[in-house]
Amino acid sequence: MSQRRIEIAVVSDLHLGTYASRAREFTAYLKSIDPRVLILNGDIIDGWQFSKRYFPPDHISAIKEVFSKLSSGTRVIYITGNHDECMRRYSDLELGSFLLTDKVVIEINGKKVWIFHGDVFDHTTTRQAKFWGKLGSNGYATLLGFNRCMNAVSQLFGKEKLSLSRKIMEQFNKRIINIDAFETKIAELAIEKKFDTVICGHIHQPKKKEVVTAKGKVDYLNSGDWMEHMTALEYYDNQWQLYTYDVKEMKTERALKDKPQATVVTSEIAFYLHALSDTSNENFLRRSGHR
Repeated sequence: MSQRRIEIAVVSDLHLGTYASRAREFTAYLKSIDPRVLILNGDIIDGWQFSKRYFPPDHISAIKEVFSKLSSGTRVIYITGNHDECMRRYSDLELGSFLLTDKVVIEINGKKVWIFHGDVFDHTTTRQAKFWGKLGSNGYATLLGFNRCMNAVSQLFGKEKLSLSRKIMEQFNKRIINIDAFETKIAELAIEKKFDTVICGHIHQPKKKEVVTAKGKVDYLNSGDWMEHMTALEYYDNQWQLYTYDVKEMKTERALKDKPQATVVTSEIAFYLHALSDTSNENFLRRSGHR
């Protein structure tokens, strides 16, 4: 597969470990690009709903593809979100080309770009709001699964797709988060801190717009999500672009469950295993060549 060469790719809200995650499509997207920097902007693995009983091969394949990018020279930056907040205790961990952090500032062509998940601006990780956030997230994931089944049936009868989950998410954002206030607050703070661009995720609303206030202006970008919108932000040709995954153009592959391989014991290992089972230390030392 030919890959698109881009400078930076920013993705968020994949929510691996949930039924609503579009992990297979995400893997296909990663295979289609060759970024110099890959920024995973929060909620990649869903710690709120994580269960050892559900982490299918497609989700494992998505993680493997991230590591594949890392091993091929891509700089990978993992920014923590509210659903993977458990990793914040390891913030600023750096291993080779991998960085785990809570936020990052990068400079592109002399312009400062501020990137973070965005949950700190709606307090979904504190007290009562966290409870309602978890409850809403669980319900949203269930609704997305139901919505997908319903649309599959609708297509059989030639009906148009409906998105009950999107309408519910819009109502949740209005009541709990208030998107307009969220975007305005972030933009105003970015202007105050003299940033040229601010990027976040969290609210599952892909966006690219310029915000102008009496104190200045800033480009506000949101990478959206990989549950329903399947969007990402890409930087190439000296500008940011909002990418939307096209199911008709992109080919996905179903990941197969890895089968455990039989253990091969070499003759040398077999010798030592036999020697260790011998009760005589003298015999063991003699056979191993130490006596």
